[in-house]
Amino acid sequence: MSVRNRDSLGGRAAIAGIGATEFSKDSGRSELKLAVEAVHAALDDAGLSPADVDGMVTFTMDTSPEITVAQAAGIGELSFFSRIHYGGGAACATVQQAALAVAGGVAEVVVCYRAFNERSGRRFGSGVQHREPSAEGAALGWALPFGLLTPASWVAMAAQRYLHTYGLGPEAFGQVAVTDRKYAATNPAAYFHGKPITLADHAASRWIVEPLRLLDCCQETDGGQAIVVTTPERARSLRQTPVLVAAAAQGAGRAQEQMTSFYRDDLTGLPESAVVARQLWRSSGLTPAEIDVGILYDHFTPFVLMQLEEFGFCKPGEAADFVAEEALPLNTHGGQLGEAYLHGMNGIAEGVRQVRGTAVNQVPGASRVLVTAGTGVPTSGLVLTSDG
Repeated sequence: MSVRNRDSLGGRAAIAGIGATEFSKDSGRSELKLAVEAVHAALDDAGLSPADVDGMVTFTMDTSPEITVAQAAGIGELSFFSRIHYGGGAACATVQQAALAVAGGVAEVVVCYRAFNERSGRRFGSGVQHREPSAEGAALGWALPFGLLTPASWVAMAAQRYLHTYGLGPEAFGQVAVTDRKYAATNPAAYFHGKPITLADHAASRWIVEPLRLLDCCQETDGGQAIVVTTPERARSLRQTPVLVAAAAQGAGRAQEQMTSFYRDDLTGLPESAVVARQLWRSSGLTPAEIDVGILYDHFTPFVLMQLEEFGFCKPGEAADFVAEEALPLNTHGGQLGEAYLHGMNGIAEGVRQVRGTAVNQVPGASRVLVTAGTGVPTSGLVLTSDG
């Protein structure tokens, strides 16, 4: 993959299985157990057994190593194992790594997984409480002493600038929250099933860090999600309709930091998303107008608006109106605001369901889906399409 040239990965790998645990606030079991349950569910969905797996990919933040999950899940020898850095930005890149391994013949059946007790265990929303000195953490040293200790506080800086630049108020962010919760309300797997909200509810929710309210911030979840990637040829012989990886990309922008890229020339966009967007459109041959469903990483509502603009669905400053007009079905599972916060992996599963035609909130005729990963950090994305 090059940021300048079209790559040759598209169509050479397929997603054959998806599986998840229930999404809860207190799983009552270890993160390793959650990972194994999700892996088994994904393999069962594909019609495969643990013995078929020869590759595994996860996040650097996952506490369950590839070899440990393999042993606990009954998987034998591995010829490929990999981890992706930068938190939620890794989500789609796990599938990219699996697709590269499959396309290169390094492995034939690769399972991507993520599992954590993010509500009952370590809560990311609690922010930085202790950190060993490191080059990577040096950038935080310019923010932590001034009280910017949590992800919400880091995003609030960019969100405030976005509103100022485009003459908007915090209600602009409410469009994303209302849309996500609308779909979550009809999704039985979602934590907020049966609980839609209105713009008035959004405006009445308490401040977390101005201009972000409670309903602008994703929830915290216990659970696991797994994705099975194999060759298109193998996938066609399995239980489910294959979903092709039409394009996959990673991206880091200039002056990139982890959530604190405050010294860029402009804080109203997400340059890392622009890098991913250029690669996805170039490699898939598609345009924003040809996308049927958008599954956009929604840890915080402002960054959904910025992603829509970076990917070319609308002009800068126009994303709130774009969402309100429902110009693109968005986060049809309820997103991380409404379904569950699984570091974006549940969004990939929803993209697969939409292409298969099995989603709870199915978009008729959906065959081209954009899925994105965490923003504010080096990130990744996928274009998923039907087979044929």
